[in-house]
Amino acid sequence: MKFKFLFITLFTAILGFAQKGTVTGTITDKDMNNEPLAFATVMLKGTSNGINTDESGKYTLSVSEGNHTLVISFLGYESVEIPFSIKADETKTFNQALGSKGVELEDVVIKVEQNREKETALLAEQKKAVEIKQSIGAQELSRKGVSDVEEGLTKITGITKVESRGLFVRGLEDRYNNLLINDLQAPSNSPFKKIIPLDLFPTDIVGVLNVYKTFNPNISGDFAGATVNIETSEARGAQTKLSVGFGYTTNNNGENFLISEDANSTQGFFGTLKKDRELPSLFGNAPSAVQMTSTQYADTHKQNSWNVDESSSPINTSIGFLHTDRIKFKNDNSLNYVISLNGENKYVIREGADRSFLEGLGTYNKNFFTKQYKYQTASSALIGLKYKAKRGSIGVNSFYLRSTESLIQDQLGSNNGLSNNPNLLIRLNQFEQSNYFNNQLLASYDLTEDKNHSLKGGVSYVKTSYDLPDRKVVTGNKVNDQEIQMSYGGNNLIRQYFTIKGNYYTSGMLEYNWKFGEDAEGKTKRLSLGYNTFRNNITSKYRFIAGKTNTSQLITSNLNDVNEQIAGDVANGTLFFKEESLSDYKTKLDQFVNAGYANLFWNFGPKLEVNGGIRLESSKRTLKYRTLSLGITDPYLKDLDEELDFLPSVNAKYALNDLSNIRFAASKTVTRPVLMELLPVQFVDPDGTVKRGNENLENTSNINVDLKYELFTNNKEMIAVGVFGKKIDKPIETIFSSNATQLITFVNSKEATLFGAELEFIFQFNRLSKQLDNLSLGFNTSLMKTEVSIDRSNNLIENSSKRNLQGASEWLINSDLKYEFTLGKNVKNTTSLVYGVKGENIFSVGTAGIDHIYEKPFHKLDFVWSSKLSDNIDVKFSADNILNPYQRFELGKNSTTTISENSLVVREYKKGVGLSLNLSYTF
Repeated sequence: MKFKFLFITLFTAILGFAQKGTVTGTITDKDMNNEPLAFATVMLKGTSNGINTDESGKYTLSVSEGNHTLVISFLGYESVEIPFSIKADETKTFNQALGSKGVELEDVVIKVEQNREKETALLAEQKKAVEIKQSIGAQELSRKGVSDVEEGLTKITGITKVESRGLFVRGLEDRYNNLLINDLQAPSNSPFKKIIPLDLFPTDIVGVLNVYKTFNPNISGDFAGATVNIETSEARGAQTKLSVGFGYTTNNNGENFLISEDANSTQGFFGTLKKDRELPSLFGNAPSAVQMTSTQYADTHKQNSWNVDESSSPINTSIGFLHTDRIKFKNDNSLNYVISLNGENKYVIREGADRSFLEGLGTYNKNFFTKQYKYQTASSALIGLKYKAKRGSIGVNSFYLRSTESLIQDQLGSNNGLSNNPNLLIRLNQFEQSNYFNNQLLASYDLTEDKNHSLKGGVSYVKTSYDLPDRKVVTGNKVNDQEIQMSYGGNNLIRQYFTIKGNYYTSGMLEYNWKFGEDAEGKTKRLSLGYNTFRNNITSKYRFIAGKTNTSQLITSNLNDVNEQIAGDVANGTLFFKEESLSDYKTKLDQFVNAGYANLFWNFGPKLEVNGGIRLESSKRTLKYRTLSLGITDPYLKDLDEELDFLPSVNAKYALNDLSNIRFAASKTVTRPVLMELLPVQFVDPDGTVKRGNENLENTSNINVDLKYELFTNNKEMIAVGVFGKKIDKPIETIFSSNATQLITFVNSKEATLFGAELEFIFQFNRLSKQLDNLSLGFNTSLMKTEVSIDRSNNLIENSSKRNLQGASEWLINSDLKYEFTLGKNVKNTTSLVYGVKGENIFSVGTAGIDHIYEKPFHKLDFVWSSKLSDNIDVKFSADNILNPYQRFELGKNSTTTISENSLVVREYKKGVGLSLNLSYTF
């Protein structure tokens, strides 16, 4: 009986589907000389059957035969209703121009610009795109309580955020991703990451985040995980908004807090400490074993103390200012501008185990309880101007990002296998600052009035810097909670100065587009020819000064007030500071990439669309460096790497019907290493762990294949299932060498394969009951399997010839549950419950009989409640990391060395539960 019922239901559905006609047409803007109106809504009245117009204002809607009313609307414009009747297999065309509702033009512009950032508009864009692309706009970022770009990208299928290590896409680490800003290649300000830490980008300066998981010739060939394109926000009409925020995190705010003496000041509050901490000029531009006199020491360190203040961490705060406007000229030309200023500070405490193992040693080589106190600041500024005319536009964007962190870190325990001394104390007093200044000029122009021939292009000039000035380390034995016993000499007093200066970074693009062959449905073929380039020129410097003594003696001092003891001993001659920088103190890198491409968009009838092309990419990388065997003044060694990559790609979309697509993509791409993976600099941490780049790293070559099915049931729902595979030749991986020293470095493995499946959907609960009309669920998950073949001829002998890819999780889940409701007549509310988790992955590869270190799953649950109290006042409350689990890293159980320790945990900590309140007022 159940089978008969199911058969009748399916048969009826098939008959109903077959008896349909087609409504098509173009929607234009009456107030803008009938320019195409993108993302207008076309619906059948009284149904959920609807669609958004594409970027050309076109729409096509499948409808059942009979009598209907077509409703065409756009926020801020008059709605139009068109009654009609249609028969099976009949096509009717309704072209319509919409006009404004008679309100001020500036108000209309605000609403139009916001619509581009709506979830429904971006979902329609995703449906129409040939490539596999996902986007998230300002509206959705706001609804989900997202405050920065990095967090926003985790709402997209297959993407997870890993604290301090950026974004993982389909299990691939940060090094496999790439970043564009307004279609222009952008550098990183951090030598430890491939792309700039995206948590520095507040969502206030972002219009849309686009994520490309398949390669197209018009984006950089440096691609394997995803390419992220940040579209900075444009003017939304006349608007001025002021916002303030307050945050409290359990076990972080309101706790005893340590902060360096120079940071515990007005200057420190704003993070402007770099100048006082820079390397004194008396040491010159190159190391020469300069020994400071007591007078020189006193003169250069008046504002730079070793001392630490003990206080209480207050609440976190943030402030933002946004002003936009649109000036209209004759002939409907206009000038839009946006000014955005944002700033925030945050207090962070991390504490927990910090351990390591070495070859042949079954006990901990280091066994610390580590506690970190971080005071962080971030600020941003954006100025954007865009002049629009009938045939084109020209725009200028300048944005500045700055972040600082004052860190006090105490490591208490044993080191170098000396477990008989569990009171070793290492204190790190560190200030970190990054600066990022990006200036862009963007333009587009229609060569012909019919817009069939057009040009677009842009150039950017970027200055970056990353500094760790005067990174101070004190080592001794803990006497009690206040005192430390230390001896001068060795590495017990160290001052490090590390800087990465971006001398210049330039990027450019120029693209010609030719539309031709328009068919009866208004679809056109398109040929794109373009050129991309970028050049990155940087210099790194790493110098350090050690405290030395001519006598051997133990000194007991107050740990937080050690500066008086040190300054006094320098003055009386007991202690002196001398530079001991090594020959690898300076490296130079110049990278120059030029690419030309051709991309053809071709539609084979109404169903099949193909986007295929080729990118020819020439790259030249010049690295100048000295090894430790050379002298400081010896000539640089030079590593020159030149490649010419032939990178084909194809993206195809087949429309099964008006609601569903099948997509296929295949491409070849490359991956270039992260800066610190390449630079041959021995960067020493306070506990003796050494990070060193590998100047012999090679670029990887990637083969990428994707197949995806997607169903868009209406303009708010979708479901998609996909499979993907990658073959990576010479993948770059992080290796922990446990042979005699604690060395973290990077190598090319032989090859890796990765394949997996993805599922995502957006579900509206009104399908189940009208009582659940405003409840929806978004869900995505990825399942992956990886295998790496090892080249065991390298010097870091691994334990086996095959394993999982470093950094790759076998599964991950992201979901959010949204409910919208109204209190009273005007108070609109949106609540969201957001959850994410990823499976276990190899954090660093083990060698010499010691197993891999694994990063364990981390379950993150957030709650967001946003309320629009009036046209002017918005309130948002967030509860972040509600479950507050441990972030844990653990040694695997397959070491060939016998491990006698009870716990294999090498690092763990809790982040705390975060509560925040944000208030904004729009004038």
